[in-house]
Amino acid sequence: MTTKIAIKSDNITPFGGIFYAMDEFSRLGLNSVIDKSLGLRSSYAGYQYSEIISSLFWIYYCGGDHIEDIGKHLGKHLELRPDTEIPSPDTLLRGIKELAELDIHYTSQKGASYAFNKAEQLNSLMLDMLLQTEQLKPNTLYNLDFDHQFIPTEKYDTQYSYKKKRGYFPGTATIGGNIVGVENRAANANVRFRQADTLQRTFRRLADRGIFIDRCRMDCGSYSEEIIRMTHGYCNKFYIRAGKCQSLYEEMTKITDWKKEEINFENYEVTSIPFTSFLQEENYRLVIQRQKRKDNQLDLFDGEYTYRCILTNDHESSEKDIVLFYNARGACERTFDMMNNDFGWSHLPCSFLKENTVFLLLTAMAKNFYAYLIEKVAAVFEDIEPVSRVKRFIFRFITVPAKWVKTGRQWVLNIYSDKPYKLLWSP
Repeated sequence: MTTKIAIKSDNITPFGGIFYAMDEFSRLGLNSVIDKSLGLRSSYAGYQYSEIISSLFWIYYCGGDHIEDIGKHLGKHLELRPDTEIPSPDTLLRGIKELAELDIHYTSQKGASYAFNKAEQLNSLMLDMLLQTEQLKPNTLYNLDFDHQFIPTEKYDTQYSYKKKRGYFPGTATIGGNIVGVENRAANANVRFRQADTLQRTFRRLADRGIFIDRCRMDCGSYSEEIIRMTHGYCNKFYIRAGKCQSLYEEMTKITDWKKEEINFENYEVTSIPFTSFLQEENYRLVIQRQKRKDNQLDLFDGEYTYRCILTNDHESSEKDIVLFYNARGACERTFDMMNNDFGWSHLPCSFLKENTVFLLLTAMAKNFYAYLIEKVAAVFEDIEPVSRVKRFIFRFITVPAKWVKTGRQWVLNIYSDKPYKLLWSP
């Protein structure tokens, strides 16, 4: 068989599905939300912040993983949309640097210096966008997860961490699949250091918009008297992985009142005891689960069992229900995986903490808007689910041949597919 190639000059793009994302972004009024929050970047012909931020979104929705990907290759396809201009990679980077807020430097009692960046303006904008898309609704109670993630990277101001690498250690708050707060910190800072300040700012930003927290889950990096006291003041119930110490271990080994439970197809024993390590006046509850070691070896600390403890002020739920609820915070880990692999957190573009904090937040907004898009698309496309990763979304929705044509004094998007794209654009 002989293959013949015919080169056509028609402006057909392989990224036809991206125009739905661009139309939804405009239809929802997110451009106005961004420019109202950040102000106008230019009074003349320059790009506004809404154009810079949305263009960053389209990079990841089309399969790119670096800002440079919006250069000549991707940009020329996006600009096929009528009345659309796409900034260059250099303009995107300039916009990111312009949005950077000054770092905050704290000094520990031992004289060590730690850099933090709270990015107040962008964190507020992220919540305003979630309200605009109705992914969050005022006067509603939500469950919140908070965790830190180490991002290894070699940048000008990165510090060496206990992970034995240089990088950053941002603290991230999530509600469901949406990121609602990101504050960056140098990797040499202990995760407990000034964490109460970060959490308090996050809770206050949410409360200022009528968003309140019912239950809050955090790992052992939040196990301290200061953090627990502050958290209790902003949520109805909290669940924090408690750290183990010798005195607590000795107390657990004396317990005889254990209940057998099957949790996620594993056999455990569970019980509860009053929490007395600190804040005794609050009458907190320590839920303990233990599982016999499968290798029949004796651990130096835990002995023949593996113990896990959850500190909570929830006295109504059973031990099993509390363990199951806490274990569901694994969804937060999935969010970190998506940010690293789908939205560029593993490829930070700038040299300084304050600029990379802007990038973390803008790509978090891209992830939130993706969650909105995928839910709408999944309602129409049978081969796409609301939990689909970006790669599947690109293969099954974004990559479709399309062409803009002007007919009857209006622009029409021709999509060359038998899939139900038309249903998404229907009023």
